[in-house]
Amino acid sequence: MAITIKNKKQIEYMRIAGRITGEVLNLLESKVCEGITTKELDRIAEEYIRGQGAVPSFKGYSGFPASICTSVNEEVIHGIPGKRKLKNGDIISIDVGAYINGFHGDAARTFVVGEVSLEAKKLIDVTRESFFEGIKFAKSGNHLYEISSAIQQYVESNGFSIVREYVGHGIGSDMHEAPQIPNYKTGGRGPRLCEGMTLAIEPMVNAGDCKVKVLADKWTVVTKDKKLSAHYENTVLITGGEPELLTFI
Repeated sequence: MAITIKNKKQIEYMRIAGRITGEVLNLLESKVCEGITTKELDRIAEEYIRGQGAVPSFKGYSGFPASICTSVNEEVIHGIPGKRKLKNGDIISIDVGAYINGFHGDAARTFVVGEVSLEAKKLIDVTRESFFEGIKFAKSGNHLYEISSAIQQYVESNGFSIVREYVGHGIGSDMHEAPQIPNYKTGGRGPRLCEGMTLAIEPMVNAGDCKVKVLADKWTVVTKDKKLSAHYENTVLITGGEPELLTFI
């Protein structure tokens, strides 16, 4: 599959989708608290997205039943919202997408519930910072796997591990486009980055071992050792200079 290069009009549409996506996450951060259910967070997100004239990218995607993914503690990604109430000390990764004017935005954050452990705080901080270490290389003329290597190096230097089975991706009129974007060093240099590429870069970082498994619901991915996991993602536009974060509001 070829990598799509977006023109000026398409980039403007992606900025709109990205802005809505980022705003949803900011709203959800303010709502995350002890006692709220993940289903209620899903309702708040869908209501906001639709109120902006967009539709939730995830709802119905390959059969996914909700508008956001809510992954708590050892859940890595793709957690399904439900009756679970958040507790003091939990961490929750929320992944969300918005689709409008034919284009998607996609972003994720990990939030704390009340007072969390020092390890949890460090995990969240390192996951977020690994993204920013990676996008130092998200410039026209560089190669994709420079981003991947920088993410891995930062994560592992802080004593955590990178999930291998799931990676970032190109994004645009389809939620998942070429190229795949691993968060770890792989063979070769990867494609050359050029202006107009839009990438969903998303480190998924475990406190313990990198190994994961999928639960019986066929969606929720958890760490095999039951240790915490965090997730951080933005939709990134490659420009003629510094990268533009379309979902960072």
